[in-house]
Amino acid sequence: MKKTPIAALLIATALALPAFAAEDHAPKHGGVVVETKAGDLELVAKPEMIVIHVSDHGKPMKLTSGSGKVTVFNGNDKTEAPLALVGDKLEAKGSFKVGAGTKVLAEVSLNGKPAASA
Repeated sequence: MKKTPIAALLIATALALPAFAAEDHAPKHGGVVVETKAGDLELVAKPEMIVIHVSDHGKPMKLTSGSGKVTVFNGNDKTEAPLALVGDKLEAKGSFKVGAGTKVLAEVSLNGKPAASA
């Protein structure tokens, strides 16, 4: 399954700050939202897990399949982890350094199709 980069998201603090978006694209889980052709992706980064919630204008999307990977950049440190579909969201488990200046790159495929880049 081909994976296409979805977004490079800047995590401003350990509790990510909401993105500037229209009301129907507002974060619902305390993360950072990126609007793509495949849907709205909300990335929530915690030290032990990175979660990507997928929605369509604020309504959760039904996912039949989803996969990918995240790469977390924190200064000179780089950590990669696979994303797996868990219910209606994608999760990467591991040990991540998240804080001011942390960047996360997510490469995602949804419902058997590579997601569009944002």
